[in-house]
Amino acid sequence: MTDLELEALWDDFHRVVNMTSQELGTWLRTSGAGEHTEPLPERAGTQTGRQVLAILGKRRTDLTEDDLAVMRQVVETVSAQRRTDLEPMSGDGVWRHRLMLLGHDPLKPA
Repeated sequence: MTDLELEALWDDFHRVVNMTSQELGTWLRTSGAGEHTEPLPERAGTQTGRQVLAILGKRRTDLTEDDLAVMRQVVETVSAQRRTDLEPMSGDGVWRHRLMLLGHDPLKPA
């Protein structure tokens, strides 16, 4: 991957992931909690959500090939399910929660 491609992916990823690491971490723990149990924080949420959370804490120079694959997947998924302007929009709760597991809240301003 060239430096320009990496920069474009980094920018696209941070454009579509509009939740802060704190917001995403809280959401992953909330979504994973059951009526009587709650997973360990490092196991809360989906694997992709945990990977997104880890990427948010990294510098661009520290990214691995796995990180880049996750970033591409998140950008593609959010882009396929949203308008390109990423303006706030409501929708079905399940749809919103699924996107939030990737770090994208469709109700949050662009």
